[in-house]
Amino acid sequence: MEPPTAEAVLQGVFTLYNDPNNVEKEKASKWLEEFQKSIHSWRIADELLQQKHDLNSCTFAAQTMRNKIQNSFHELPVTAHESLRQSLLEHISHITLETKSVIVTQLSLALADLALLMSSWRKPVATLLERFSNNQHMMYALIELLTLIPEEVNSRHLRLGANRRKEILLELESDSTLVGEYLTMCLMNGNESELLRAKILKCFTSWVQISAFKLPEIRDSMIIVYCFQLLSNANTSPDLHELATDSLCSLLHLMELNETLGELDEKLFNGILCLEEAYNASVTSEDLDKSMNFCRLFTVLVESNLVRMVAFSEKESPHYSVKSLDLVLNCVGHYDYEVAEITFNMWYRLSEDLYHRNNYLLTAHFKPYVERLIAALYKHSQLDPDHDGLVEEGGSFKDFRYKVSEIIKDVIFIVSSISCFKQMFLILQNPNVTWESSEAALFIMQNVARNILPEESEVVPKVVEAILNLPENCHIAIRYTSINILGELCDWIDSNPETLEPVLNFLLFALQQKNGLATAAANSLQSICSACKKHMLGHISGLMQIARCLDSFDIQTESAIGLLKGISIIIGRLAGPQLTPAMQELCSFQLEALSRITNGEDDGLDAKKSRSDPGFWLDRLASIYRHVTPQIENKDDVNPCAFVIINNWSVLSRVLDRYKNDSKIMERIVRCIRYAIRCIGRQAMPILRPLVEQIITIYSGHNHSCLLYLGSILVDEFAVETDCTSGLLNMLQAFIEPTFGVLQVEDGLRNHPDMVDDFFRLASRFIQRAPMQFLQSMLVTPIIQCGLLACTLDHRDANVSVMRFFCSLLRHDRASDLQPMVQSILLSHGEALIMNLLYASVFCLHSYMLQDVAEVFVEIKQHSPHQLEEYVRKAVDSLPKKNSGGSVTVTHEQMVQFVSNVVNSQTSRATTQALQDFARLYR
Repeated sequence: MEPPTAEAVLQGVFTLYNDPNNVEKEKASKWLEEFQKSIHSWRIADELLQQKHDLNSCTFAAQTMRNKIQNSFHELPVTAHESLRQSLLEHISHITLETKSVIVTQLSLALADLALLMSSWRKPVATLLERFSNNQHMMYALIELLTLIPEEVNSRHLRLGANRRKEILLELESDSTLVGEYLTMCLMNGNESELLRAKILKCFTSWVQISAFKLPEIRDSMIIVYCFQLLSNANTSPDLHELATDSLCSLLHLMELNETLGELDEKLFNGILCLEEAYNASVTSEDLDKSMNFCRLFTVLVESNLVRMVAFSEKESPHYSVKSLDLVLNCVGHYDYEVAEITFNMWYRLSEDLYHRNNYLLTAHFKPYVERLIAALYKHSQLDPDHDGLVEEGGSFKDFRYKVSEIIKDVIFIVSSISCFKQMFLILQNPNVTWESSEAALFIMQNVARNILPEESEVVPKVVEAILNLPENCHIAIRYTSINILGELCDWIDSNPETLEPVLNFLLFALQQKNGLATAAANSLQSICSACKKHMLGHISGLMQIARCLDSFDIQTESAIGLLKGISIIIGRLAGPQLTPAMQELCSFQLEALSRITNGEDDGLDAKKSRSDPGFWLDRLASIYRHVTPQIENKDDVNPCAFVIINNWSVLSRVLDRYKNDSKIMERIVRCIRYAIRCIGRQAMPILRPLVEQIITIYSGHNHSCLLYLGSILVDEFAVETDCTSGLLNMLQAFIEPTFGVLQVEDGLRNHPDMVDDFFRLASRFIQRAPMQFLQSMLVTPIIQCGLLACTLDHRDANVSVMRFFCSLLRHDRASDLQPMVQSILLSHGEALIMNLLYASVFCLHSYMLQDVAEVFVEIKQHSPHQLEEYVRKAVDSLPKKNSGGSVTVTHEQMVQFVSNVVNSQTSRATTQALQDFARLYR
């Protein structure tokens, strides 16, 4: 890019914001984007800020300066840091009350980021306070700066590194007293401006969140007192109310983190307990936002005390903090279910702790609270009395009921499923019960029914009988939930087979209904087929009749596939002579439709758009292939499914050719073929050659990565067969050229993670199934070289496949005749591999991905700890020792310690921890 002038940039900004011609706007936007990436943007942004030409140019200049410091600070030599600091301080000093907030924020961000990056700038907070704290006009800008500096400490854009971050946090901690005093002074002496008070609270919170304040020092802080005043006052504005809540929640999180017990802890606990009246007032005045703030505060209070609350409640009387649960339950009882939802994660945490402790006395202390929770959720789950139909799909209430289901399943062990079931059944028996109360009780029962013991004979038979005898005029929602309960009671039905036939008749009737009942019935039938396999064999003719009429039912696509799954499970239990024709008939309904569509004859498919989509029928066929699992005693016995699958192959082959241009349909075909191959394994040999030839031909012209995945399935099943290995190696070779053609262009790996994932899964399967033939082939080296490049790919699945490929390649427990080949690979590529893996760990991969990287280190160590030590030392030496701000990223001692940790680690977890700790030095 030619060095631009300030005038040219001004013109570009003017065009971007003012030109009515969209084409010119787009051109200006692209040009300005390129300008911001150039080295010249530092100087010109500074010039534009000095010129103050107009709002848009100043905003653009401030954004540019902030962007450059965040992302391109390495462009500036260390000698230019001081002049940049002086320039930004000068720009900040000219801020007035009239300066637009967007410019103030961008300039403040730029200066805050510079303060964190510039290691030669010692105690920046003290410098800023000294320079600006006595200037009344600078109060807003200075508080903005003091807010952003702690907020930016953990910015992922800055990559400060653990050493620099620790240094900064110590500095901020030493300056926290000055900041606290300044904020208190602003609160006392400032005007009644709500904006100023909001900024003070926000700044205070940002310093609490990085643990900068010494808790004893802020015990009597006026700002904390002010937060309680705001929350106690019914006239507090919504913004200040939320910020005061944020501040107190941050303090509670800090004390939980530090496990702090002291006067501040007691003060906060008692102060928050006293806010119950203010919460009740917010409910009375129907101020939902304030009610939600209080609920959040009460919930965080419980969470901050949760460890102590549970640990110290193992005696006869519970810990004093248990009383905070009353506050939370008061909120759960709020008329709006959104308030109750805020508490759900806290209940989950409590249930997890109690479950792992497995202490009856301890659980008993919390049982009354959970009973109250379930009673409140039962009320929240009720539909409106005048509601017609079912709960609306995709609506917020449907989502809430889903969350209620999850939380009940988490906490139900505390009160016992049968106890809850009985409690809800009592509600149903009330003679004056309304339909919406009945439906909500049934909904709660549905969520615990799966846990009911099979031998229960007191309540469940009555519930089942009541469901089977529902009056015809009952509300559709009651019928829908009742159908779902029968599905959840599948294990109980399996142990009480006398109920099976009436339940099936009830569900068959429901299957013929509209408005969602058929879908519910299909789901329940699937559950019963899965749980009652032995008893359902006698009903196979009825199930086949259902399959024949499947398209006449008003069932959602996924539920129809699920129903086919249930029927397939039962078919899989048939003896061979009965299984083959039953499976063939079940498949034929799908294959006939596929044949018609493939031949362009889709006019007989009920004119529904979904029915003319081959994916619709392929998914059904895949479900059959996946779930028909015949009982075969010896692996050499003929699989009764083999005849069906091989006989059906010609249709799938035509579908493959017909839809080779459509990636989505290809994925569905491959999925179907995958289950077919898995179903009959090596008995699919008759279709192997034509299938391989067909996918090679298609892949050469259409790079569908799913074909690579299918290749890995074929290798997994057939590569152990000597007659098949060379053909499968030829398949791999045929895949390599088009694959590398896609991956080796610029950003090819990043833009095609699915292809990387599937290709390296295929390579790994070869190593696992035919290691000798693979390692002797000419394909190993180019695949390794591609893998070295793919190490830095931060796509989770793709990276896992690459790491597993290297682990499979370097496995230390190979047969003795393979060891020399593995050693040769390690000598040729080990150093580059460790170099790339360490670089990727530090600069490219997310922390949670390093576990898979560690596995590769462990494999290399098993071959030779000395080799690993040499490779790791060289890789560490190649990394930069200082960051762009001039601070030391990694010390010599830390490098030595990291090498030692990796080489001496005894487990993969220890190696992972070493990599994560080392990577933090650069992040």
